[in-house]
Amino acid sequence: MRRVNESVREVLSEAIIELKDPRIGFVTITGVETSADLRHAVVFISVLGSERKREKSLAGLEAAHGVLQGHIARELRLKRTPQLTFQYDPTVEHGVRMSKLIDELAPDDDTAG
Repeated sequence: MRRVNESVREVLSEAIIELKDPRIGFVTITGVETSADLRHAVVFISVLGSERKREKSLAGLEAAHGVLQGHIARELRLKRTPQLTFQYDPTVEHGVRMSKLIDELAPDDDTAG
């Protein structure tokens, strides 16, 4: 399943670039979880920008799910093409926030010694 998930992620990453929907901003696919029967796949995304941009991008991706499923059907030889659902992945945002907090708490190397 790990290979299927990674293959779906790669195909979708390339396909999203080709979408012309203005709602879709700078989107990164952080992961895919495909069900064992290949009927469903949850696509986790990260969006650069505000919460409003994130909501618009999710709406644009949901609207384009048929086109994206078509890409998967053409590129991958799977028994079934999974039904896609998109979900925001907050881990990137949390990582950036944690990194900023660590930078604020850690003393600068320039001031030491």
